[in-house]
Amino acid sequence: MEISVINQSEEKQWSRFRKDFSIIAKRTEEILKLEKEYSASVIFVNPEEIHEINKTYRGIDRPTDVISFALMDSEDDYEMMEDDNELGDIFINVEAIRNQAKEYGHSLRREVCFLFTHGLLHLLGYDHMEEDEEKEMFALQDVILDEIVPKKVRA
Repeated sequence: MEISVINQSEEKQWSRFRKDFSIIAKRTEEILKLEKEYSASVIFVNPEEIHEINKTYRGIDRPTDVISFALMDSEDDYEMMEDDNELGDIFINVEAIRNQAKEYGHSLRREVCFLFTHGLLHLLGYDHMEEDEEKEMFALQDVILDEIVPKKVRA
């Protein structure tokens, strides 16, 4: 899976996670047994930008940690776009990375990789609106991520 990283924040440090994203994407492909070669984009933004995105596209007037925009949102889209392997975009709030890492007591690396994994699963059609969906998605996040960036380890 090809992952493009676009840093729209004023902080240069976020691009250093490109290799982690590639490893997570490869592991995701293996676990989900994806047969096609997909691509996705990760865009690092500041809280103001993600607030505006959240307000404009979701009608929620506050910042959030991660928002995914899948290019294919239904089975019909998957059939229509069979030859297009672009999954979509994952927007990550750089301030949320720092705040949540501190809140959960783990590293910036764990948090940024968690948010990427969460966003990637959304692009692949996973959701957490219902309790059973949430259990499945969150368990899958741990299976994908824990071997790469374990919880509660400072890095």
